[in-house]
Amino acid sequence: MGNLLYEAAQVMLTRVQKWSWLKAWAMAIAKRRGQQKAIVALARRLAVIMHRMWSDGTEFRWAGEASPAAA
Repeated sequence: MGNLLYEAAQVMLTRVQKWSWLKAWAMAIAKRRGQQKAIVALARRLAVIMHRMWSDGTEFRWAGEASPAAA
């Protein structure tokens, strides 16, 4: 499962044209810490988001986060 999350994060950073708050967050990490660390951080964040979506039925918002406390 970890490999799939890593691959999804890599594709999101390198090939997906549509910007979201999540991609912007990962790009800021890439600028500060490097591409590899940003991909790993994004993969972990994707896992957390997907678990949250699965457990309480929320939907992903492209526009922005629901609450700053979730960061």
